[in-house]
Amino acid sequence: MKIATLETFFVKPRWLFLKVHTNDGLVGWGEPIVEGWSRTVAACVAEMGRYLIGQDPRRIGHHWQALYRGGFYRGGPVLVSALSGIEQALWDITGKWLGVPVHQLLGGAVRDRVRVYAHVGGESAEAYAEKGRAALARGFTAVKTCPFGAVRFVEGPAFVEQVVARVAALREAAGKGVDIGLDFHGRVGPAMAIQLAKALEPLSPMFIEEPCLPENVDAMATVARSTTVPIATGERLFTKWGFREVLEKQAAAILQPDLSHAGGILEVRQIAAMAEAHYAAIAPHCPLGPIALAACLQVDACTPNFLCQEQVCLGEGYLKQPFVVKDGYVAVPTGPGLGIEVDEAALAGKLYDGSWETPRLWHEDGSVADW
Repeated sequence: MKIATLETFFVKPRWLFLKVHTNDGLVGWGEPIVEGWSRTVAACVAEMGRYLIGQDPRRIGHHWQALYRGGFYRGGPVLVSALSGIEQALWDITGKWLGVPVHQLLGGAVRDRVRVYAHVGGESAEAYAEKGRAALARGFTAVKTCPFGAVRFVEGPAFVEQVVARVAALREAAGKGVDIGLDFHGRVGPAMAIQLAKALEPLSPMFIEEPCLPENVDAMATVARSTTVPIATGERLFTKWGFREVLEKQAAAILQPDLSHAGGILEVRQIAAMAEAHYAAIAPHCPLGPIALAACLQVDACTPNFLCQEQVCLGEGYLKQPFVVKDGYVAVPTGPGLGIEVDEAALAGKLYDGSWETPRLWHEDGSVADW
């Protein structure tokens, strides 16, 4: 079996799908994407195709090493995201060829179902409460929210009170049996993050995600030591090397590698093993499409220290059989490969030119705020 072609699709609202064709008719799907840079990543996939075409798709680890290490420049969002989507597709092909789900090739399932969480938000405390109740009605038992927009280096008590009011309204509406993740989105400086975490501790968040930007691991470790709320990070880190210092300095209790950014299925499974040795959990980042979610579910299924799975699309209108949430969980996929069948007829109506602009935040004085 040989790789014949690599076909990419720009898919609304902001995704990039990859279909890898083989010369014997088997195909594999992946989701290589950097949000807002889909055309750039598609070009990178095509350039990696110069090496891949004619190769055996089942030599997944070998091709990963060749593409990551063999070109001198390594790492970064574009190169590793292109590689991640390719790697997902190669696992999909290999699983289909063997007639087993990918998680069976990674040691087998350690759970029967995967807990997932929904996103909620709003412009007021009342809106947070309403969105929380709506998520519960849809069957979720865990939610995540970013309770603010642009944040200055230092904010006053009115800002802190507004944030606490929103989360408190969500907690009251959801009850103590629902887990609430808080995403600071790297918008907050360490000192302000410590102040917010202290104010939010009585509401028992499941975690605080990216309390500050991840480039300075010492700063994040300082935040982690200042609060009883577990710290989560990882969506902007790439490969096992990007997560090493976070674990060594105990800067986070929960890692959030993105399977479409961090290196793909096997790389994230290895990151999870590193986390397990440091008594940390993983909660893969996935504000992406259903192919990325399918890849996440394969890793979640076979990972002992898995916590909860992010999702924004269960596959309605993209997959022939979308995933279904029941009592806060999705069943572990049992089909071969990624366990999904893309609805290409429906997909045809969702294609676009790939030009999606990441929203930008601005401070009141007109300066740029961290997104």
